[in-house]
Amino acid sequence: MSDRRNGVIRVGFVGLGDIGKPMATRLAGRQSEAGLDLGVFDLAAAPVEELVTAGARAAEGVGALAAGSDVLCVMVNNDRQVRAVLDEVLAGPGAGAGLTVAVHATVAPETPAELEELAARRGVRLVDAPVSGGAMGAGTGELAALVGGSEEAFAAVRPVLDVLATRVVHAGPIGAGTKFKLARNMMHYAAYTAATEAQRLAEAAGLDIVALGKVVRHTDALTGGPGAIMHRDSTAEMEPGSFWHTTFGHLRQLAEKDLDLAIALADELNVDVPLARLARERLAPGLGFPEEK
Repeated sequence: MSDRRNGVIRVGFVGLGDIGKPMATRLAGRQSEAGLDLGVFDLAAAPVEELVTAGARAAEGVGALAAGSDVLCVMVNNDRQVRAVLDEVLAGPGAGAGLTVAVHATVAPETPAELEELAARRGVRLVDAPVSGGAMGAGTGELAALVGGSEEAFAAVRPVLDVLATRVVHAGPIGAGTKFKLARNMMHYAAYTAATEAQRLAEAAGLDIVALGKVVRHTDALTGGPGAIMHRDSTAEMEPGSFWHTTFGHLRQLAEKDLDLAIALADELNVDVPLARLARERLAPGLGFPEEK
């Protein structure tokens, strides 16, 4: 059974990969000021040695790490690995009241509830807490942490997440954090796919696509990129004359004009741009304008 000693939160971190290692390094560097005591485990020896140099303790295995932790952070690659880690936690001597497991990996939507049920049988709390912001955000402590779980479990992991993230969202009950992350990543990768269309169009027009990338990054930093339209609290149709109807009306006019021109250029250059065509069809109803009959 885990318990806090002298007000210090004992944190275990499993999985020191591309994102996990900078997350754990961030925790290691702020143990004193945040009131943490960090132990780590990974199957690879090199990142463990790096974390020990940074001030963390090395654990002999997952079970031993869990036994000495109040919060156990799990940042492995997939569902199978997460389940394997939890199996070791629950089979070991550290399982019991006082331990909260935070699953940072992005898993299937149904997995967190299944894991929470397994953990509860041993008195262990569990949250799904995937993060967004990549290795850069992990290194600077500027991640967004998206948490699903009970209020009690969220409160247990919050002091750790506050070191790792500048935006912590309690998205709802168990599984909500994972669904939040999947929605965010869907947009992320759809935007990447749209970027490949833009590159093909620019290349066919004889333009420098490296320069195009620089312009996109520059202007997205100013406008906020796709997130700039994500302020409404509903996806329902907008009331005519409302603030958003007027604001998005201007956006729609500009977008449809520019998409029409871009698609015409793509046709002229024989470049396939299916996402641009879909955007021309779906942007207006997506924003909340009535679908045209």
